Amino acid sequence: MAGTIRPTAVGTVGGEPSPPDDRFADDDFTAAAGHPTHAHDYHQFLYVPVGRIVISAEGRDHELSPSVALWVPAGLPHSARFDSESLIVSETFDPDQHHLPYTDAVPVNVTDEQRRLLLGRMRSSEAQEDDPVVFAALSSGHEDCLPLPQPTGHAARSVAVALGRDPGDPRTATEWADEFYTSSTSLRRAFRAETGLAFSEWRTRLRLNHSLDLLAQGHLVSAVAARVGFVSTNGYILAFRRYFGQTPGAYVKKAAAHQAPAA
Repeated sequence: MAGTIRPTAVGTVGGEPSPPDDRFADDDFTAAAGHPTHAHDYHQFLYVPVGRIVISAEGRDHELSPSVALWVPAGLPHSARFDSESLIVSETFDPDQHHLPYTDAVPVNVTDEQRRLLLGRMRSSEAQEDDPVVFAALSSGHEDCLPLPQPTGHAARSVAVALGRDPGDPRTATEWADEFYTSSTSLRRAFRAETGLAFSEWRTRLRLNHSLDLLAQGHLVSAVAARVGFVSTNGYILAFRRYFGQTPGAYVKKAAAHQAPAA
């Protein structure tokens, strides 16, 4: 049923997993801990405001959290595993009416605006239509962005917000820890526990994500590298190739060729 939100709350009763509410179950065969490999005839946007789930598709695992959602294109086989207390929000769209520009499962770093939209629709008691405005809002992110779970604790979250405003900030984990009156060990542990990523890995992903928009705006690779905080252009190119499988220059050329009108 396209265009509806169907949250699946997975709880526990008497210490045992309880079955999801049939009114909101994503599929008839959804079990308390997930569901087996299947495919939909609609595009699905999955968001997890509470807890975490793992979606497996095309041999890859995608961990969803309150800050990372997932597009699952129509026809893509996938399976799911749920945490016992997860709340799952599903927006679905008719592929005949809405063009999704990719065929693989694509993670999305959820913005504050998208989060408010999704939660508002989840709370609404009115029937949800297959809304092109909602589809546009949820598919507006850069499809190549790396998944970037957001930390939740005070110190780590404060560092993440500051780096989001200025990814080129050169301060080390020790210097950030001093800024927020904690130890570098505690800060690093918080990033690992709350995002699943080491601080250095998280910051590299953030910088590379920011660099995508700068490249799209036509900035030189050397200028982009400096602006997002890499100490050298070569270091940026190596990191970009590691995560995206190509150099920034090749990425820009490929994007330009993709956007060029057909002759």
